[in-house]
Amino acid sequence: MGLLDGKTALITGAARGIGKAIAISFAKEGANVAITDLALDDNTKATEEEIASHGVKGKAYASNAAKFEDAEQLIKDVHAEFGSIDIVVNNAGITKDNLLMRMTEADWDAVIAVNLKSVFNMTKAVQRIMLKQRSGSIINMSSVVGIEGNAGQSNYSASKAGLIGFTKSIAQELGSRSIRVNAVAPGFIATAMTDKLPEDIRKTWVQTIPLRREGQADDVANVCLFLGSDLSSYVTGQVISVCGGMHT
Repeated sequence: MGLLDGKTALITGAARGIGKAIAISFAKEGANVAITDLALDDNTKATEEEIASHGVKGKAYASNAAKFEDAEQLIKDVHAEFGSIDIVVNNAGITKDNLLMRMTEADWDAVIAVNLKSVFNMTKAVQRIMLKQRSGSIINMSSVVGIEGNAGQSNYSASKAGLIGFTKSIAQELGSRSIRVNAVAPGFIATAMTDKLPEDIRKTWVQTIPLRREGQADDVANVCLFLGSDLSSYVTGQVISVCGGMHT
């Protein structure tokens, strides 16, 4: 028996990195998994095939979560295909880092749209289904940067901090229908993005982490698995940092 047997999960931005790790983790525990990315490329198809290799249903969708009409159509399509939507992981996100004096309005707007407005879009679109089911778990991907801030990332920090306020508010709105809403705040996680950093900078960062290592995508996926499963049936409105102690 898997922790998520019989459940359907929808994960945005899951073609690679943390999103992919969450999708595979859920599939291993028996969930049928729908994933999204902007395009159905080789990475998306590979993730879809790996999900299915665990004996569950997997399907990839091309969708832009930052567009409200895309989110509405996605929810309709996934619900029609799978019959239910029990877990939504709002993982889609981008960065466009710069000091405020050099940041353009377009860079600000793009990050807010993808990282924050997308979560409004997806949650508003899926809530009707979950309200009717009288159950559901929504997991929003924030960041320790949304808690502590970071120079050169004011747009990203603002979007991730906004997610925390949104998470806590919607948890209060939907709790009476047994719908749980939580946020996960990763720290320095090894991904394709961090792999591009110079080795000396990576080592310096690791030395500031109490556990003295960078996190892995599976570390984040394991927390999402807990929040998506019935193990967290009395947990809502919370922000769980997965940062090795960077933020306390």
